[in-house]
Parts: sequence; C-alpha cells; structure tokens
Amino acid sequence: MRCAVPWIGSATTDMSRIAIVAALEREVRPLVKQWRKTERQHDQRRFQFFENDRAVLVCGGIGAEGARRAAEAIIALYRPRLVYSVGYAGALEPGLRVGEVVTPARVIDVGDGSSIRIAGGNSVLLSYKQVAGPEQKSKLWQSYGAQAVDMESAAVARAAELNAVPFKALKAISDEYDFDLPDTERFVDSDGRFREGRFAVYAALRPWLWGRVIRLKRNSARATQALCRCLSEICGASAGPTSSQI
Repeated sequence: MRCAVPWIGSATTDMSRIAIVAALEREVRPLVKQWRKTERQHDQRRFQFFENDRAVLVCGGIGAEGARRAAEAIIALYRPRLVYSVGYAGALEPGLRVGEVVTPARVIDVGDGSSIRIAGGNSVLLSYKQVAGPEQKSKLWQSYGAQAVDMESAAVARAAELNAVPFKALKAISDEYDFDLPDTERFVDSDGRFREGRFAVYAALRPWLWGRVIRLKRNSARATQALCRCLSEICGASAGPTSSQI
C-alpha cells in the first residue's frame, strides 16, 4: 500500500510542516522515538509536541474533546500546511483486518450528522462518542455503510476547517468488526489519558479477560506498525487536497 506522494519543496518552515494529531503516544511511538520533544502552552494548557524538520505531532488523548484541544493548539502554535488525524480505528466492514490502513474520503460525526469530504480518500470513517462493541458496530455499518469508526477524527477535522487548514485522516484497524473489546473506558481520565497501570491490575484479577487483553495487545502492536510505516512516508510528502464541510 502506498501512503504518500513524493516530498516537494526544499527550505523547511512551520508553514511547510505537516501537523499530526494522535490520541495516545503508544499509537505512534515507533515514528517519534527519535524526534525532538518540546513543551508549549496554548489556552492555559501545556502540550508535548514531537518534531522533526517536516512534521510536528501531538497526542491529545482519547475522545473528541482532547482531540479538539490538541488540534487547535498545534494549528495555533505551528501554522501547518496540512493537519492529519491519525491512530487506531475499529472495523465496521467484515472484510477489514487488523493492520489494514484506512484513508477516508469522508468523515462523519455520528453525534450531529455533520461530515467532512476529503479528496483522494477511498472509504468512510465515522467518529462516535464511545468505544463501539460488535453490536454497535453492526448498527453503525448498517446505518452509514462506513468502513471504520474512531472517536477523534471529526473533532480534528472541524478544528482544521475552522482555521482554513487542509485536513486528512489515516487510521489503522486495531479491532475487527466482531471483536468484543474489554471495558477500557472507565480507565480513561478527564484529559483523555488511558491509565494503563490501573487497567493492568483490573485485568490481572479477572482471568476471563486474559485472552481478550492479550489479543488486544497484539492487535494494537500490528496497527501501530502499519500506521507508522505509512506516516513515515507521509512526513516527507507534499501538501494534500483540501476538505469541505457539507
């Protein structure tokens, strides 16, 4: 799968850089492990940014609110030429497998029905307010005909559009349509951070969860590797097409 077009340009400025908004660092760790780390403040909040000469990345936490804040911060502080929402997504279409990468042509906010169209994409991605289990995934697929679902892309898209910055999304499938995820939402704090230690203790005391937790860990690792391979190409790519609100 080809994820990008060749880099165009020479001198690097903030305006030539791509901004990337992820939820959690573990989704993108192989990509940013050698990047510079910078802490900066926006709207009375401190954010940690990962930077190289062609891209800047921020992890906003799980959920729409954290994604919105992170997108607004990275746009205001770095004035990028393009904003990407990246990370994990759940498959809605039965044919999608763990590690496949989705490049949507349309992102739909299930909450209010608004959507963003993206030139050059090839699928439909939903943003839903919570983690969707198999039953909810089936309903979403039947209602929207979408291929995948996440929690953050619509919020990042809206922030990009409000600031007149082109938007794209790149999502790696971390759970297939029929995978029953363990209950992880109770371990997400108000800032969208996942309390891995508390979840580990919770799961360790419940042997009936061990199989699903092990499978989730393996699936997440595969999704991370696939996502970071594509992002490595994209960080050297030229600006993509614009998006439009409908």
